[in-house]
Amino acid sequence: MTDIAVEHAHEPHQGVGGKLNWLRAGVLGANDGIVSVAGIVVGVAGATTESTTILTAGIAGLVAGAFSMAGGEYVSVSTQRDTEQALLRLEKQELKTMPEAEERELAGIYEGKGLSPDLATRVARELTEKDALQAHAEAELGIDPDNLTSPWQAAWASLLAFSVGALLPILSIAWAGVSLRVWACAAAVVVGLTLTGWVSARLGDANVGRAILRNVGVGALTMVVTYFVGVIFGVTVG
Repeated sequence: MTDIAVEHAHEPHQGVGGKLNWLRAGVLGANDGIVSVAGIVVGVAGATTESTTILTAGIAGLVAGAFSMAGGEYVSVSTQRDTEQALLRLEKQELKTMPEAEERELAGIYEGKGLSPDLATRVARELTEKDALQAHAEAELGIDPDNLTSPWQAAWASLLAFSVGALLPILSIAWAGVSLRVWACAAAVVVGLTLTGWVSARLGDANVGRAILRNVGVGALTMVVTYFVGVIFGVTVG
């Protein structure tokens, strides 16, 4: 391996970039599960001390949130996949009916990226001869025909990520005694949000401290607001 290859061996390639995107989406899904279900169980805990009521609300929030996220991802990614397939069908038709014009268009793209006209023309011709659809789809549309987005994969990933995150506040508030359950849940949520904030920042190459503070701040605000809403509701009903 050359020195240049060694120097750039750590850089993500196409497949690795796709996996990082899925991992980032999973972390964000878990983050949503932590915050939303923590808000529910802490809010209900502010209104009542009945463990069964609190846990029922938390589990209902987990199930509803997980299926809502999965359904939203399925619909969103299905629409994206339909659009990608429609664009690929159009590209196939254009390659069939006007191949010379498409090759000139591809050469123009590479020329616009800085290649000389002669080199751009040669690159476009060689890529077209190898796999015309692949070359044109990636350069013109930013689509890999062999790696289209999967609605079911996105749906299952969102459902599982949200569920894993939601289990943290549910288990922590169920484990602690009545006097400590809200504090135990809050502590567990802070730890969980610190972890998801750190991971998301590392994946996105962002500032770790800022990401953690933002994550924990949103979670803390959610729990404070929902707790006092529960307290007010409990007093009113009581």
